[in-house]
Amino acid sequence: MDDLARPPPVLYQLSDQVHHRLRRVHQRASAVFLDCIGDAQLTPTQWAALVTLHTEGALSQNQLGRLTYMDPATTQGVILRLVERKLVERHPDPQDRRRTSVQLTRSGQTIVTSLLARAASAHDKTLEPLNAEEQATLMGLLARLM
Repeated sequence: MDDLARPPPVLYQLSDQVHHRLRRVHQRASAVFLDCIGDAQLTPTQWAALVTLHTEGALSQNQLGRLTYMDPATTQGVILRLVERKLVERHPDPQDRRRTSVQLTRSGQTIVTSLLARAASAHDKTLEPLNAEEQATLMGLLARLM
């Protein structure tokens, strides 16, 4: 048989690749999160913004993006959707009028406080297939990869 007609040996299997496995785990974790949170309009990325504002207080859009590891376009889109839901509000930063400050509204504070236990449950359910030692190992390894 001619070498050109012979299929090359398969050395690359998508299912064995780290990016593929991480994407699949992310899909599962997001589905678990949405199920536990019970608010189909609240994405994990929006939750990250809300809980960061809850923890840190008012932040510039830039600071919020850096703390949640979102690019500027994603940060702006997340903020716009949260403003539409009246969960956050934007104001010119009193220290620098060129910046926009973002903070939780009263409704935003209420929703974060009411969903903290559900978010913790999503964490637990996502890791549920692993025993305690495996959970600690996974979390440590993920921290090293970040």
